[in-house]
Amino acid sequence: MTGAIVFDLDGTLVDSAPDIAAAANRMLDEIDHAPLPVPLLRSFIGHGIPRLVGQVIAHLELDPASQGGLTQRMLAQYSRHPADLTRPYPGVPAALDRLRDAGHRLGICTNKHHGLSVQVLDALDLSRFFDVVIGGDSLPQKKPDPAPLRTAFAAVDAAPLVYVGDSEVDAQTAQAAVLPFGLYSGGYRTTPIEALPHSFSFDDYRMLAAKVAEFACRREG
Repeated sequence: MTGAIVFDLDGTLVDSAPDIAAAANRMLDEIDHAPLPVPLLRSFIGHGIPRLVGQVIAHLELDPASQGGLTQRMLAQYSRHPADLTRPYPGVPAALDRLRDAGHRLGICTNKHHGLSVQVLDALDLSRFFDVVIGGDSLPQKKPDPAPLRTAFAAVDAAPLVYVGDSEVDAQTAQAAVLPFGLYSGGYRTTPIEALPHSFSFDDYRMLAAKVAEFACRREG
């Protein structure tokens, strides 16, 4: 059984935390504030840059009215260097090749802005695998609202098979959209695997094509 597979981006296909953290800390440097640790900033990833900036403001007890200006600073910093340190997780290109060769059509649904997502995908030579990229600014709604994920599957124009992500937000999105969820356990989640609803999980992209084939057989059966 072939069909559409939609992926999250940050923490799922690529480890973008180093570039996101670097941009956040350059933003803080612009306002003469000390940098924050990368693990802390990684824990803020998943809802898009505006939300991440809001979490930085709350953590540092800055003026909430500064969020708009700081978000623009962060976006400017990140857009200049979106893929200097970002890398695909090991085995990602080969896994995407295998899924395409098996007849699946692939898409992206992320809370990262669309333009930034395309910049990262282009820089890492991953754009060629995907029929659609839905970003955090593509619709009025963001994940975990199901609208972006449903839009991505509709644009891929194949029977929905599974949404693959790494985080609590992704699990909630799949649940809200009533779609199967494949959990990449090597990403940015903080919740135990067993506490997140999922149809299958994997920690190595060399396993993904087999996991998808097994899941598709179970669905057909």
